[in-house]
Amino acid sequence: MIKYILKRLMYILLALFVIVTATFFLLRLAPGNPFASERNFPPQIEEKLNETYGLNNPWYIQYKDYLIDAATFDFGESMKYKARSTNDMIAEGFPVSLTLGIEAMLLAIGFGVLIGVVAALYHNKFPDYLATTFAVLGISVPSFILAGLMQYFLAYKLQLFPISGWKGFSYSILPALAIALSHMGFIAKLTRSSMLEENNSDYVKMARAKGLGKWTVVFRHTLRNALLPVVTYLGPLTAGVVTGSFIVEQIFAVPGLGKHFVQSITNRDYTVVMGTTVFFAIILLFAVLIVDILYSVIDPRIKLKGAKK
Repeated sequence: MIKYILKRLMYILLALFVIVTATFFLLRLAPGNPFASERNFPPQIEEKLNETYGLNNPWYIQYKDYLIDAATFDFGESMKYKARSTNDMIAEGFPVSLTLGIEAMLLAIGFGVLIGVVAALYHNKFPDYLATTFAVLGISVPSFILAGLMQYFLAYKLQLFPISGWKGFSYSILPALAIALSHMGFIAKLTRSSMLEENNSDYVKMARAKGLGKWTVVFRHTLRNALLPVVTYLGPLTAGVVTGSFIVEQIFAVPGLGKHFVQSITNRDYTVVMGTTVFFAIILLFAVLIVDILYSVIDPRIKLKGAKK
């Protein structure tokens, strides 16, 4: 396992190098500059700012400097907010985004698996039809549409939850649900399909022949094998939760990292865009690595290199 993890860490470093390089050159090739919106800037001040942030240097010098800074996790000062570093903005916003993301993932996995199991146990019956309808609607409707609908009906009309802000647990329920619902539907469909396949296997038929109850067979035998496709989806789920939270955080005025990321793109704040991009990339790449390791924990028959015994 150690050899496998070291190999994957090398691939992660290579992927990060590609992401840093692509982000750097895409930002530099885009028209405009971080100070283009400041129309009242005298040319002398703009020239001084360009010199301060190294924007007057040749592209290869800027690229080299940024590679060194990224390797030491020093993402530099914001070009739009005075005396604010990218590292401080990440440290300020990420705990909020992490809390919201973990809550959304727990909701998506917990209720998605439960709905999928119920649908499989009552195949071609009313609970199955109801669960399938819910899953299709969850997958079809984007998270920002769900966010707006829940904000209007549940928060504004019924006043069951706060409309926006981040002042306690109740403020996180609606945004977490908005992010989780689409993933919940996909997990429900994955679990249902996998459960139906496992229910037709010989070991399940043998367990039923021994007189074991329906739910006993689920928890002792089928669920563990049926969760493998769900574990596979954890990598994309992490990516979806992270990227999906950008817009949802804006809608609910959640002071997470998504707010800084969206604003930095609008402001052409190079250092914040690249810093948050690298930070998110690190999280997603390590999430994929953890998912691969979980494979061997859930099913020991699967080797980390992907072959079976």
